[in-house]
Amino acid sequence: MRGSEYPLHVVSLVLFFAIWQWAGSRIPEAGAALATPTQVMASLADLYRTQFAGLTLPGHIWASAVRVLAGFAIAVALGIPAGLGMAYSPVFRALFNPIFCLLKPMPPLAWISVAILWMGIGEAPKIFIIVLGSLIPVILNSYNGLLLIDEEMYDVVRMLGGNRWDRIRLVSAPAALPSIGAGLQIAISVAWGSVVAAEMVSSRSGLGFIIMQGMKISDPGMIISGMVVIALLAFLSSLLVEALLRRVCVWQHDIGNL
Repeated sequence: MRGSEYPLHVVSLVLFFAIWQWAGSRIPEAGAALATPTQVMASLADLYRTQFAGLTLPGHIWASAVRVLAGFAIAVALGIPAGLGMAYSPVFRALFNPIFCLLKPMPPLAWISVAILWMGIGEAPKIFIIVLGSLIPVILNSYNGLLLIDEEMYDVVRMLGGNRWDRIRLVSAPAALPSIGAGLQIAISVAWGSVVAAEMVSSRSGLGFIIMQGMKISDPGMIISGMVVIALLAFLSSLLVEALLRRVCVWQHDIGNL
């Protein structure tokens, strides 16, 4: 079935872009605020050829990518130990869970003013906002990855004479890695989504900056260009994490044909 899905993907994309082109060019109300695909492509080409705020499009992509990767790396370094600690230790869970539940529903956008007050207008508040956005899925999936392991799997290791390290090595790590990997895929996508909020913090570079400037000058082509590039980069980053996960979790089976 998986191979036969690709023609349907093509049909879906062609219909989507055809309707988008028709709506943007034929409906006056939509055309005023919605750039057509051809206008977006022209805007992307213009951003690629000419400098905007001192950088071409690749320079803005690089600026955002550095911030996203830095925030994502910090979120992974903090989130995985926190999630595993909550799953392993009732004491740690009792101490950390109330704080986590308090922070979980807060959107990254709400932290912009606080980030500026705490850290000024440099790179630190931008990375801080991206960390907050991507931290939650890493913690949740790391926590659930361990918590939802069937206790009988540990019993098998105990019956075979395994110690605590054997239970971690043979059961906990293999069983939790897929869930942790899924959390990383979500987190990298959220990190790219948070870059718009992050680059509202007095930024002069990045894809979020392009979107904000497009809003200021009422240029829908520039706005959608930034959105399209962010979506594409988030998609490719998620695919990269998935590919790495497949290489690490070699024991997983593809059940797509069931």
